[in-house]
Amino acid sequence: MSRSQLVAEHLPLLRRYARALTGNQTSGDAYVAAMLEALLQDQSLLDERLGARAGLFRLFTQIWNSVALNEGGEPVPQAASERRLSNITPLARQAFLLLSLEGFSEEEVAFILASDVAEIRTLTDTAGRELAAEIATDVLIIEDETFIAMDLESLVKNLGHNVIGVARTHSDAIALANTKKPGLILADIQLADGSSGLDAVNELLRTFEVPVVFITAYPERFLTGERPEPAFLISKPFQPAMVSAVASQALFFQRNSRNRNQRAAAS
Repeated sequence: MSRSQLVAEHLPLLRRYARALTGNQTSGDAYVAAMLEALLQDQSLLDERLGARAGLFRLFTQIWNSVALNEGGEPVPQAASERRLSNITPLARQAFLLLSLEGFSEEEVAFILASDVAEIRTLTDTAGRELAAEIATDVLIIEDETFIAMDLESLVKNLGHNVIGVARTHSDAIALANTKKPGLILADIQLADGSSGLDAVNELLRTFEVPVVFITAYPERFLTGERPEPAFLISKPFQPAMVSAVASQALFFQRNSRNRNQRAAAS
């Protein structure tokens, strides 16, 4: 397999990781593009000791940690606690996502982050405790498959969330969300009655802002690089740890974005 074929094979999942890490489709893809440009200029940058996929994530991490592509405008003053979080959260978040979302082993994550297994375990624990303090909210589940809906409901309750309802169709989702405003939506994209969870979410987002995690058996269909596109995406069948990681990321970035907007408005 050629180098370009190897990159193409792993690119959709790298783009998913990049968007989960940055919390923004545009920023995530900008970092992936910067990595590809660097690789085109010097193919020796790809370290394949633990395989091409781990090598691509390692190179992406080097770009992410060294280039500020998603910074914009003047820096906003931060309280001491926020400065602490901004210092420790990004690396811990990377470790948490690489393990939970991407399914790398601890040894591979240590390689990707140029660290060691002991530190990876510490970082993962740090991320879990930080995110747990941020994520308690009301959750709407849009899912037509009964057992998957039950699994999701049990999972989010165990994370400390409150499930306001399970919608199995587009119309059910609209009615539930308008009655009980959710703080997070977990949504299947294709529903059994032919309606679309994606359409339902887009309709809801026209009236209020809420983080959304899409769940689909065909993630590659929604990683096109064209807008609109789900920023937080989970493949079916999913692992509980993946749902936990991505839901936490969605809520984390929503909270940070709201805080930044409030500080900007007050300045």
